[in-house]
Amino acid sequence: MMAKKTFKIRQIKSGIGYPKDQNATLRGLGFRRMQQVVELEDTPATRGMVNKVRHLIVLVADESK
Repeated sequence: MMAKKTFKIRQIKSGIGYPKDQNATLRGLGFRRMQQVVELEDTPATRGMVNKVRHLIVLVADESK
């Protein structure tokens, strides 16, 4: 069985001043505060959520590889 693909993202901007649905998406991705890094499974649903708030987050390079 193959390992599930994951990626890490960091919240770089606050959700304050953005629509409630975007703040809810940040929460759904697991963000609680600025500069927090979360590791997520690479699924179509997760990619859609990331796409919705792409102006508030950045992809983090994986240093372990």
